Amino acid sequence: MLRGVALRVTRPRVAVLSAVHDRPHADTDSIIRVVREDLGEVSHQAVYDVLRALTTAGLVRRIQPTGSVARYESRVADNHHHLVCRSCGAIVDVDCAVGTTPCLTASDDHGFAIDEAEVTYWGLCPDCSTARSSELTR
Repeated sequence: MLRGVALRVTRPRVAVLSAVHDRPHADTDSIIRVVREDLGEVSHQAVYDVLRALTTAGLVRRIQPTGSVARYESRVADNHHHLVCRSCGAIVDVDCAVGTTPCLTASDDHGFAIDEAEVTYWGLCPDCSTARSSELTR
């Protein structure tokens, strides 16, 4: 993968890429923790540099839902969207809407060649929804 995008294969790059693949939507601190478990002492800056290189090369995608820290995912080959829990912050992937989707078509493209729409769905995950329902019935 790394060689395919003209990046040298290094232990930190492999460890960071593996961490992102194994933990979709992980934040930087979580990735640093996993990489350190694998490699030992690695600086924050090294992990940030690797994440930037992998993002620039298109091997990982950086997302940052409103009110959240940056998160990284390895699902980059498509235009998918995300569901975000308002309570616990859990994030899951959701495929693009199918059928008629008028809100995804700009009313005026202002001359832009639009190639992607970013959509974030907000709500409560099943665990938080159940917990909230339990609290309301007490």
